[in-house]
Amino acid sequence: MKPGVLIFYRIMAYVTAVLLILLCAAMVLKYGHFLGLWPEGSATQQTGTTWVTTIGIAHGWLYMVYLLVAVVATTQLRVPMGRMLLVLLAGTIPFGAFFAERKVVRWHELRLAGKPIVQPQTAEETTAS
Repeated sequence: MKPGVLIFYRIMAYVTAVLLILLCAAMVLKYGHFLGLWPEGSATQQTGTTWVTTIGIAHGWLYMVYLLVAVVATTQLRVPMGRMLLVLLAGTIPFGAFFAERKVVRWHELRLAGKPIVQPQTAEETTAS
């Protein structure tokens, strides 16, 4: 894989993850009145509403960029389709992109070392399952 693709993927994974965590925090501000944390229509709720809109739009657009970069990175690494889909979905789960980023970097290191990403099963494992 080209080094620039890996660096751009790592940046997008972190940006996507941080924005999703901030979006979750903003949603607590917006909907906290249902838990009795503050009254409905308060300044806190209005701030949360504004932040949900702003962060939500930013996360949505940057998640599209993350998807494109993740497809390029996992395709260049020749990752199996199931694992590729998990990497793509990681941007929708809080903290998920952090874990996916570490996995993709590990797969890159394995490819550089000439090792397979998926360990082949032995005959014993195949008969046991």
